[in-house]
Amino acid sequence: MIPLLVRAALPKLNPGSELPDVSRVRHDVPIDARHVASYASLCGFPRKDTLPLPYPHLLAFGLHLEIMADGSFPFPAIGTVHLENAITQHRPIGLDEQLQVTARPANLRPHAKGQVFDMVTTVHSRAELVWEETSTFLRRGHGDGPGTGTSFPDVTSRGTDWKLPADLGRKYAGVSGDRNPIHLYPLTAKAFGFPRQIAHGMWSMARCVGALENRLPDAVTVEVAFKKPVLLPGTVTFSTSRVDDGWAFALTNPRSGAPHLAGATSTPR
Repeated sequence: MIPLLVRAALPKLNPGSELPDVSRVRHDVPIDARHVASYASLCGFPRKDTLPLPYPHLLAFGLHLEIMADGSFPFPAIGTVHLENAITQHRPIGLDEQLQVTARPANLRPHAKGQVFDMVTTVHSRAELVWEETSTFLRRGHGDGPGTGTSFPDVTSRGTDWKLPADLGRKYAGVSGDRNPIHLYPLTAKAFGFPRQIAHGMWSMARCVGALENRLPDAVTVEVAFKKPVLLPGTVTFSTSRVDDGWAFALTNPRSGAPHLAGATSTPR
């Protein structure tokens, strides 16, 4: 994974203005129960005979990097900001299933701070679509589009404080393969403009879903927007509110109330 990360991070010699018509596929992907257990423990999920809802993202992460490392892809991975993520689980996925995982880039569009694009992932078991994800990324630059993303219901109730250790980013990198230097050490994060290392956005999403896990139906959509980075070590407040067909939730700074993550669950459309 590390050589692939390096290739995906390299500047593009001939940056383009369009996304390539490419996709990457993994066939007959087995599930490693021990790896799933490590992920579940780190992200606050109970041990079950089915996958934690966000887990298939890890099966697709290498495909995302392969696409970004391709010479036809216009943007390097380093400096690309993960803005939003939406996952639909159509049914729980058993630990004994073999999966087909497909990823492709889509929908390049203008944004107030540059350009945004989606990385679309689908997961099939045999011929059945069981899981899908849209990850939305920002590439900073000259922008002339809208600056607003998905709106989420306000969560007004005070929730539970979570204390996050300094090595959380390194632990999640070890499980996920996402070894972006902004998540690892103060020195490597400072090289990219952060005062110290920050938590992975997908860990933050997974930890929130893990806290809600026993309240969610088998078929569910979870959407989040990543706001201000979570500095490590640090403390965040997790809060929830019931909404019409699911839950609204948020991670905030316990002192200032500044948002780190906003999200909601709903019935799949």
